[in-house]
Amino acid sequence: MQNLILVGGGGHCKSCIDVIEEINGYKIIGILDIKEKVGEEILGYKIIGTDDDIEKYARQCCCFLITVGQIESADLRIKLFNKIKNAGGKFATIISPRAYVSKHAKIGEGTIVMHDVLVNADAKIGKNCIINTKALIEHECTIGDNCHIAVGAVVAGQVKIDSESFVGANSTIVQCVKILKKTFIKAGSLVSK
Repeated sequence: MQNLILVGGGGHCKSCIDVIEEINGYKIIGILDIKEKVGEEILGYKIIGTDDDIEKYARQCCCFLITVGQIESADLRIKLFNKIKNAGGKFATIISPRAYVSKHAKIGEGTIVMHDVLVNADAKIGKNCIINTKALIEHECTIGDNCHIAVGAVVAGQVKIDSESFVGANSTIVQCVKILKKTFIKAGSLVSK
């Protein structure tokens, strides 16, 4: 059983907790958030410190998962990821037992694959990503680091999504499309070129 520290105590944290609780192998020690929230609880887990405590928990060999959400920008998630890396921290890669991830797919460190996601053969998902509930990542897709594929999004075969991009809820990217770095795709979009 690995001790796990969650970094960020908002709504996305609650969804992450729900996934982690269904996985054997991780014990949530607590959550890091802003100073004003220390001592509060989220779904029964205490906020035990701030990101200034990352180094302390890295020395205690805890794993980390960034549980800050991402819509408009990946900047905060990147900053936290780098802070944990620089402190020598290790990242959990979380895959819901209710997700299907092909044995031929690759998932990067610090990424969470949430409930009812499907990741097909030869897909590659980078570091520090959110693959949110019911998203579909088809065969031979490449998702760069620090991306968020939102709930119900469909990414068809051989799509390439560059780093720090956001694909909105229930949007569809048709096969073989290339999405440039830091692209924002709004909910319900159809992207065909």
